[in-house]
Amino acid sequence: MKIQVSGSVAFDTIMVFEGRFAEQILPDQVQMLNVAFLVPSMRQEFGGCAANIAFSLRGLGADVRLLGAIGRDGGPYLDRLVGLGIDCSGVVRRDDCFTPQAFITTDLDDNQITAFHPGAMNHAQEAQVLPVAGLGIVAPNGKAAMLAHAMQFHEQAIPFIFDPGQALPVFEPHELEALIHQATWVAVNAYEGEMLSRRTGQTLETLAGWLKPHPQGGLVMTQGAAGAVVLHQGVRVSIPAVPVEVPVDPTGCGDAFRAGLLSGLSRGAGLLDAVEMGVVVGAIKIQSRGGQNHEISETILRNALSQHN
Repeated sequence: MKIQVSGSVAFDTIMVFEGRFAEQILPDQVQMLNVAFLVPSMRQEFGGCAANIAFSLRGLGADVRLLGAIGRDGGPYLDRLVGLGIDCSGVVRRDDCFTPQAFITTDLDDNQITAFHPGAMNHAQEAQVLPVAGLGIVAPNGKAAMLAHAMQFHEQAIPFIFDPGQALPVFEPHELEALIHQATWVAVNAYEGEMLSRRTGQTLETLAGWLKPHPQGGLVMTQGAAGAVVLHQGVRVSIPAVPVEVPVDPTGCGDAFRAGLLSGLSRGAGLLDAVEMGVVVGAIKIQSRGGQNHEISETILRNALSQHN
């Protein structure tokens, strides 16, 4: 079963602020916000939501096709992805712009502030979904690409996850409603879930009822160290997190979760079991820096699942 992953392919510049944002930002002065954070630690990583998801999926043995865009500086990155065995025939190459760039600052509480330059991502709609059996995900990308790929998955009857992520604010309420109706699953974190509910004026339970009918369809909301919540067939279920003694870096944990979720669904697992797989893969990732440096395989996942149970 082929899994087509639509979303960003980006370079991540990751900086660590050795303090807490909450202690530096004055809530009563946000109308004139002017803050600076000293970041002694900085590194550049391979990133982007789609590439991160594809990395973990490939490690888990999935047949992955990437839908995204890179710029004139993205050749070595594309070579790396191809070397991992990821089908990059759906990646658009542009010589007139840069590959998308994310600048991420993390504090001691694992909160993140991100600035993002879209670059080639504005052309990702030129990539086309293949009409093949399998699953898909529409992860954060250029707005035009997210709308186009969701419609293509819908028209070709390919079940897919709508993962609005940080792109959520660019959509109008009626666009979000249409995307949810086209999707089989919605995946959000707790903050995005609240924003999605406010933007649409609907509860998450109502939004879960808008999804395409599917035996394993549903809305999944991750809650960091609190695990995940699943809205499935009118029932709300909590999935506990995996305790991690030394969390290293939250960057890409949500993408790792989605890879585990997709891997489980592609193998015929029930939604709750697939969400548990996602939780475990996310816990594996948080013990490594960056979105694509963790060691992941079917054996590693199987052993971690047995320990979680």
